[in-house]
Amino acid sequence: MIRLLEPMWLLALIPVAALAAVYVWAQFARKRVAVRFANASLLAKLVPKVPGWRRHFPAGLLVIALAVLVGGMTRPAVDVDEPQERATIILAIDVSLSMMAEDVSPTRIEAAKEAAAGFVNDLPEEYNVGLVSFAGFASVNVPPTKDHASVASAILGLTLAEATATGEAVFASLQAVQQVPADESGTLPPARVLLMSDGYRTAGRTVEEATEAAAAANIPVSTVAFGTDEGVIELDQELVSVPVDREALAQLAEGTGGTFYEAFSAEQLRSVYEDMESSLAHQTIARDISQWFIGTAMILLFAAAGLSLAWTSRLT
Repeated sequence: MIRLLEPMWLLALIPVAALAAVYVWAQFARKRVAVRFANASLLAKLVPKVPGWRRHFPAGLLVIALAVLVGGMTRPAVDVDEPQERATIILAIDVSLSMMAEDVSPTRIEAAKEAAAGFVNDLPEEYNVGLVSFAGFASVNVPPTKDHASVASAILGLTLAEATATGEAVFASLQAVQQVPADESGTLPPARVLLMSDGYRTAGRTVEEATEAAAAANIPVSTVAFGTDEGVIELDQELVSVPVDREALAQLAEGTGGTFYEAFSAEQLRSVYEDMESSLAHQTIARDISQWFIGTAMILLFAAAGLSLAWTSRLT
């Protein structure tokens, strides 16, 4: 699908349309002037006999060429997928106490650890991978590194704590991205945060603040809502319900250009990570195709000029 990178240039179609209207008006005015000649035979000798459609065809080509040229100025582009050789992935995992719920076998946290470790091990070697864990606060367990084995080991060693600071997890992830060294051109590789949580935020900055910060940094945050609404944990010898806050996680993903996923079992969580891995392997870029429009406009202009010379011995 073609999209326009600079649609404001479409306003240039207004003078093109005006030019076409002036041409049509000029043709009617020419006819009115011509009928003023009293001697029709003399008029036929003075005005070369050129078929009507030939006289107007070059002008029509000219107008079309100008319209196509305007189309080229809008920088039309098509979205194409290309392999992504360098990327930074920050995996943010919820380690709040709600993750010990057993609605996902054997527990939410154990299923999450296994799926996340497998995901990290399957990523391309060139990718920088970091780990952030969050409960009452967020911490960078492993800064972005190409040593994926160390990240997977850190994931398997995560322990649970109280509260859930979802917003802080995003801020910590954004800070971790800045630790990645720039390439030879001085630019950072594309980055994405993958955040998995099962509960409602109870500490730290809000999810809305985190969404604004990630959007401003142009770093998508894809989220996974893990667990079921039937999940419960035992605290102080009482059963406490721990449903999943899908709405907040969906808004976080939508507000940053990420993708929202839901997983209700270990198998579904593994499928989510497989889908993530597939999407990370490629990046969508806008390929400018304005040169095709400009080239077509040039061909039309040359055709208009050539036909005008051939049929009327004039360029106009």
